[in-house]
Amino acid sequence: MIQSMTAYARIEHKADWGTASWEIRSVNQRYLETYLRLPEHFRSLEPALRDRLRKRLNRGKVEVNLRYDLREDNSNEMQLNQDLARQLLNAANWLKQEAGQGELNLVEVLRWPGVMNSSEQDMDALGKELLTAFDSAIDQFIEARGREGEAINTMLQTRLDAIVAQVEIVRHRMPEVMQWQREKLANRLAEIKEDLDPARLEQEMVILAQKMDVAEEMDRLDAHVAETRRILKKGGAQGRRLDFMMQEFNRESNTLASKSISADVTAAAVELKVLIEQMREQIQNVE
Repeated sequence: MIQSMTAYARIEHKADWGTASWEIRSVNQRYLETYLRLPEHFRSLEPALRDRLRKRLNRGKVEVNLRYDLREDNSNEMQLNQDLARQLLNAANWLKQEAGQGELNLVEVLRWPGVMNSSEQDMDALGKELLTAFDSAIDQFIEARGREGEAINTMLQTRLDAIVAQVEIVRHRMPEVMQWQREKLANRLAEIKEDLDPARLEQEMVILAQKMDVAEEMDRLDAHVAETRRILKKGGAQGRRLDFMMQEFNRESNTLASKSISADVTAAAVELKVLIEQMREQIQNVE
């Protein structure tokens, strides 16, 4: 399944400490470009976020936004690390007994690093929660890309069917066009000289046929259609391959238009160029 580079996803994560929401949006871009907007105290998450994006995305301009709201009743709540405080008290009492002097200052115990923590200081645990929520946001984001990709795939398949139909029109018309051109050339030569040289006529027809022969272009267009369908079926990051195929389609349609000597064939060549351009515009959004 191919994926579009245009998508949007939003995940809200609720916890005891408050709420956080991830927003991911992207538009088409030749390469992968990531832009992160994070609260200042979550800047440390940037390397992990970029790594996750690189592993799962190939192309697109991707913007990531984190909104973070801490509960007011939790923002300044102090928490006592009882195990650490108990160890410090035991150590202080032992020193006091060993020294036989000194006073135990409980304020100094509370000031010891790690004894008192506020909810704002436990950023490691919060970071892990936010990264887990971000993984869910990426899942949702890729699903949205896939849905857009399916819509693009449907449109491309329809245009490929239309290209096949135009190729068949040209193939069906070519024998009739060749016969009409042969008669036209014979009539013109007859006006110039009553005694028409059959060998000269055949020579002129061979030259004309070579100039008008579009069988090779028709075969190549069929091959390009088959290859494009194979790429679409394979799925994944195929945007660059599909863009290359559009260049090949354009090359054959231009050659067909330059060889056209019939209004029907010219109309088919023009329609081919319209269909190819419609596909090219959509492929610009394929990852």
